[in-house]
Amino acid sequence: MREIVFDTETTGLDVMTGDRVVEIGCVELINHLPTENNFHVYINPERDMPEEAFRVHGLSEEFLSDKPKFAQIAKDFHEFIKDTVLIAHNASFDIKFLNWELEKAGFPIIDKELVIDTLAMARQRFPAGPNNLDVLCSRFGIDNSKRTLHGALLDSEILADVYLELIGGRQTSFMLSSEQQNEADNAAGGTGARQPARTRPTPLPARLTEAEVEAHLTFLKEVKGDVIWAQYMPQPEAADQTES
Repeated sequence: MREIVFDTETTGLDVMTGDRVVEIGCVELINHLPTENNFHVYINPERDMPEEAFRVHGLSEEFLSDKPKFAQIAKDFHEFIKDTVLIAHNASFDIKFLNWELEKAGFPIIDKELVIDTLAMARQRFPAGPNNLDVLCSRFGIDNSKRTLHGALLDSEILADVYLELIGGRQTSFMLSSEQQNEADNAAGGTGARQPARTRPTPLPARLTEAEVEAHLTFLKEVKGDVIWAQYMPQPEAADQTES
């Protein structure tokens, strides 16, 4: 399954008053794993850069003056995202700008049915908010220390980690692809059968003290009904018989 996490930077907040896209960053995911097949481009907006926008992303009119115009990168961008699920934070903002630029350049606009908004996902999971990217990084323990300014590619890379947490956690990245599983099977003898887990030759020593075990057993006796924890706790009688 192919997905693209993306972000844009613009000259302002309203495409209808002449604001334009100045940067696009896309991170490709295959089965929720980053592939390093990214798309990143700076764009000449063919207009000035308002001070408010410059303070957000640090892209000056001078820096962008020799960069390609959107019409020059539209084909490559369209080919990269075509028929692919797109993921963005506050996606309606980015899609509004990109669709305006694509239509102006003569390319099909993005189908909103293919768009996933991580802001909407975060609001459903954390209704009390806030749910901006920095806060979500803090909640999920994601390093965003390099994010001193907004940048489309860096924000997309960070958002990819946030997205994986929102759909169930980054442990997804530890799952083997079918190709990787076949390689592992071949290395194990080519049978395709899952190899049994090896047992530890010497069991790890218990970290609980005798006093902690006794205190927990006393607590369990006070709990009404069947307690599943009791199945995993050593019983004093059994311990006495072993020692005798």
